[in-house]
Amino acid sequence: MKEPSLSASLRNAGFRTPLDVLEHLPSRYEDLTLTKGHEPKDGERIVALGRAIPGSFRLTRFLKRSLVSFRFETKGGRTLQIEAWNRDYLMRDKTFPERELLLVLRREERRRSYSFLSAHRPEEGGRIVPVYRLPEGLSQGSFRLQLLRQEEKLKGKVEDVVPEYLRVRYRLLHREEALHKAHFPSSYGEVKEALRTLKYEEALLYELRNLLSRKRHRKEGRGRSRPIDREKTERFLSSLPYALLEDQRKALQEIMEDMDGSASMYRLLQGDVGTGKTLVAAISAYMNSTRGGQTALMAPTETLARQHFRTLSSLFKRAPFHVALLTGGTPMEERSAILEDLRDGDIDLLVGTHALFAKSVDYLNLSLVIIDEQHKFGVAQRTSLLGKGEGADLLLMSATPIPRTLALTLFGDMDVSTLREFPKGRRKVETKWCRPDDPEVLQAVLDTLEEGRECFVVLPHIEGEETLRSARKAFESFARLFPGKCVLLHGKMSREEQLESERLFLNKERPILVATSMVEVGIDVPEAGLLLLYEAGSFSLSAAHQLRGRIGRDGRKALCLLVDERGPRENERIKTLLSTEDGFQIAEKDLALRGPGEFAGTRQSGLPDFRLLNAVDDFRVFECALHDAERLLNDPGAKEERVLLLAESEEEAPRG
Repeated sequence: MKEPSLSASLRNAGFRTPLDVLEHLPSRYEDLTLTKGHEPKDGERIVALGRAIPGSFRLTRFLKRSLVSFRFETKGGRTLQIEAWNRDYLMRDKTFPERELLLVLRREERRRSYSFLSAHRPEEGGRIVPVYRLPEGLSQGSFRLQLLRQEEKLKGKVEDVVPEYLRVRYRLLHREEALHKAHFPSSYGEVKEALRTLKYEEALLYELRNLLSRKRHRKEGRGRSRPIDREKTERFLSSLPYALLEDQRKALQEIMEDMDGSASMYRLLQGDVGTGKTLVAAISAYMNSTRGGQTALMAPTETLARQHFRTLSSLFKRAPFHVALLTGGTPMEERSAILEDLRDGDIDLLVGTHALFAKSVDYLNLSLVIIDEQHKFGVAQRTSLLGKGEGADLLLMSATPIPRTLALTLFGDMDVSTLREFPKGRRKVETKWCRPDDPEVLQAVLDTLEEGRECFVVLPHIEGEETLRSARKAFESFARLFPGKCVLLHGKMSREEQLESERLFLNKERPILVATSMVEVGIDVPEAGLLLLYEAGSFSLSAAHQLRGRIGRDGRKALCLLVDERGPRENERIKTLLSTEDGFQIAEKDLALRGPGEFAGTRQSGLPDFRLLNAVDDFRVFECALHDAERLLNDPGAKEERVLLLAESEEEAPRG
C-alpha cells in the first residue's frame, strides 16, 4: 500500500493553510539534557544517547494497538530494553538503527523496560525542544521541517490579533514573534514570553465570543413579559412527594423572576452530583408550560437523554404535561409522530440530543431551552436550538461546581444559580484505595450482591490486553467469577446493544455493570452500593467524582474502591478523592492539577476547552480579557478591529 505524502498527511490532519501549521502549538516542551549518574526510579523520565541494536526489533499487534520492542545501547555501554506503543513507523524506518539518537524514555519497573516517549537528533542535546500532538503518519521531525517552511512563507505576513494599544499595555509580543518563539525557543524564558501573548489572545477572543452571544441573545429577546401562572405552579409543587430544599427554592425563584421579565433569561444552574438540578429543570419546564410555552432539554449523549426522559416521565405521570424523547436513534415512524405533536403544541417538554435542533424539528412555541452538561456544546449549537423559538429563555446546567468568581469571569455576565444541599443529606460514600490483587475487591462485590444492590465496574478504555484498563477484558474476568450477573456497556456497542445492557442492569437482572466512563452521567440506579474504579489515577478528578456520584443515591452507605497500582503517595488525584467529597473543592483541585505546563485544556472539568489557558492559573488573564472585551464592544471606534471581526466570524462556527 502506498504511503501518503507529507502534504496529504497534513491535509488529512486538518492543516489547510501555512497559518494552520504555525497555529498548531506544542503540547509540551522537552529538556534534552542527558541523564547521568543514577539508576532511574519507576516512572522517572530519562534522556539517553546511543544507537538501537540492529536485529533486535520485534512487532506485536493487539486489537487496536501495536508494540515495537527493541534494545538500545547507550554511549555509556548500557543496554536498555525499549517498548514503543503504537509506533509502527519505527519498523518501517530502516535508517533508525543506523543513526545515533537521543531518546526520551520513562522507566517501567513492573515491565523491566523503558517506554519510548520521543526521539531526537544528537545535536538537540541540552536544548528545549517542543513536542506536538500529531496524527498517525506525521512524525515530530517532519512536522518541525514543515514549520520552518511555512514560517518562511509567512515571514512578515502574520497579522496581529490583539489591538496595538492592548499589546503595548501588557508588553506582549507581535503575533509572528510569539509563534516563532513558541516553536523555536532558545530558553524557557522565551517559551513563557510567547505563551503570555498567545494566552491573552485566546482569552480575549473567548470573552468577546461570549459577550457577542449574550448581546445577540438580548437583542433577539422577546421584548415583552410572559408571566408564569404562580397558582398552578404552587399546586404542582404541593403535589410533589417531597419538599424542596432551600437552595432549590432559591434557584427556582431566580429562574421565575428571569422568565417573568421582558428580557430573555441567560442563566447557569450548577451544583454537585445529586443536588437535584434535574428537579429544578423539570419545575422550570412546568412553569414554562403555564404560560403556554414548550421546553427543549438537550443532553450530550443518548444515554443521559434516556435517563432524563425516564425521570421526567415518572415525575409528570399525574400531571397534564406531555414529555417526549427524540434522539438520532428514534425510529422513523415514532419520530414522525413526535414531530407532528410538537408542531401541534401537544408536547410540553421534548428531551433529546443534537436531534433537537435538526432542520426538520419545528416547535409551535419554544420558549425555554435547557442544556445539560453545557460545556460539551458550542455557541453555534446553542444558537441553533434557541433559533427554533422567538426570544426563548436559556438555562444551562453543569454538574461540575465552578467557583462563582470563576464562573462569572468565564461566562461573561451570565447569571449563576448554585445548589449545594443534598436531598437526602450528604451521601454516605466511603472511599478507599486498594491494589488490584487485594481480596477486598471481590469481597466488596460479594457483599454488595448479598445486600441485593448493584455494582459499577468502570475502566478507562474499551479494549486492550490489560484487564486493569480494558472494559472488555474486565468483563470477561468478572463474568467468569460471577456467571449470569454481569453486563457490558461501552460507546462502540450498537444502540440496540446499549439499550439491552441498560435494561438488564436497570431491571436488576444483571447487577454488575462493567463499563467505560460513559456511565459518568445517564445511568441512575439509586440502590447501587459499590463503584470499582480501575486505574483510578488516570481519570480526571471531576470525572472520578461524577462516577462516585452514581452510588449511594438512596441514602444508604455505599463504597467506592479506587483500584490502582499506585497509591495516594504517588498519585495526587487518588489522594484528593480520599480526602474530600466536596465537589467545589474537587473542581478547584482538578483545575489546579492540570497545571500551567499542561496545555490539554479543561476537558471533563465542567469548563470550556482551551488550547493554552488554564482556568485557575490564568484567572487574572481572563479578568483582564473580560474587561478589555467589554470596552472593545462598547467603543464605537473599534468596530473594524481585527479581533472583533475574528470573534464575530468564529462565534458562528461550531466547535470541534
